[in-house]
Amino acid sequence: MNATNFRKNIFCMLEQTIKYNEPVNISTKDGNAVLVSEEDYNGLMETLYLSSDPRVKESIVEGLKTPISECVSENDAEW
Repeated sequence: MNATNFRKNIFCMLEQTIKYNEPVNISTKDGNAVLVSEEDYNGLMETLYLSSDPRVKESIVEGLKTPISECVSENDAEW
């Protein structure tokens, strides 16, 4: 959506972004911006942080390679 339409609908766009976690692309003559909810932003920042640690990243990759049959069920996990 262009900046003019965003400005007209800012409160509605903010509410929908927060409620549904749908990003809003806003275009201007000087470039574009993306509005995301705080929840999504925090998730992105956490993902970047975790991905920056090679040990954590390798652990995640290994976990993704583990067959479901070898995983511990949620009920049996020790928290």
